[in-house]
Amino acid sequence: MLLKELSELNGISGREEEVREYLRARIKGKVDKFHTDSLGNLIAVKGQGRPGPKVMLTAHMDEVGLMVLGIDPSGLLKIGAVGGIDPRVLVSKPVLIGRERVPGVIGAKPIHLQEKAERKKAIPLKGLYVDIGAKDREDAGKVVKVGDPVAFATQAGLFGEGLFKGKALDDRVGCAVLVELMQMETDFPLYFVFTVQEELGLRGARVAAYGIDPDLCLTIEGTFAGDLPEAKGHQVSTRLGRGPAITVMDRSIIVQKKLVDSLVAAGKAQNIPYQLRELTVGGTDAGAVSLTREGVPSAVVSVPCRYIHSPVSILSLADYHHTVQLVKAFLEGGYFLERVD
Repeated sequence: MLLKELSELNGISGREEEVREYLRARIKGKVDKFHTDSLGNLIAVKGQGRPGPKVMLTAHMDEVGLMVLGIDPSGLLKIGAVGGIDPRVLVSKPVLIGRERVPGVIGAKPIHLQEKAERKKAIPLKGLYVDIGAKDREDAGKVVKVGDPVAFATQAGLFGEGLFKGKALDDRVGCAVLVELMQMETDFPLYFVFTVQEELGLRGARVAAYGIDPDLCLTIEGTFAGDLPEAKGHQVSTRLGRGPAITVMDRSIIVQKKLVDSLVAAGKAQNIPYQLRELTVGGTDAGAVSLTREGVPSAVVSVPCRYIHSPVSILSLADYHHTVQLVKAFLEGGYFLERVD
């Protein structure tokens, strides 16, 4: 299963090699050509040189995670966060270190040894470490080194009724959508861009967009779902099972109203369920692309996911499939053409 295989790959920001290698093998023969740019973005194209606007689809390969910053004399690994991670979800989680996938466990001072004040608040990241079972620094140094990526050890798969669970669904679900869309035939140049370092400030997308110079960009994301019991109504951004979420505004972009209207029209024309993303927090590759060169009209379609930026997230497979259908309808129906004239 494409989504399962992508979810179980390890690729924290700046260490996306494993994901990129998998995608290169997966897309071979489905596009006219592809290459990796100097920053590490994987860029594929169908219909290069054809008349019509250049359309760029983006999804980021990287995931939030940790990195080895040092090795204590005891053999425990000092770690730092890569991307936005809440330390409260880390204690006791199994992890995999480096390309060799060395198993480890995130540890902390046990509650028995904590001061009363410490028990009243979350353990900060500086109070956490990774235990790989090494007896000392020299022993640990035989299998890990400073700079090694640390990813969650999460087995992905079907979950409940029509749901899917796994890590890194932000944004491996977007990568999966792009691979599915490669089956499309278009009469205009269509670029599929799998970006790097999105979680560190939308870095890869900015570089890729400058090189491609597209007329339009559509970013496919995994966004957070707030349909939880403790969430107040005004805090619910998206809901599982209600269809792909169309962004109106986030902290990185205000989407042109005509683009939002076009995506809505494409959904209505094909009876594809959709929802409008109701909060403005977070940012996506679209924000960086929209400010490239002289500006690029950009929009965002997201698959709602519960518990993103944690060891395991959950999405609706119906939402995933409807996202593929909505983007396909938007592109095949030419709803975007007047937006880029």
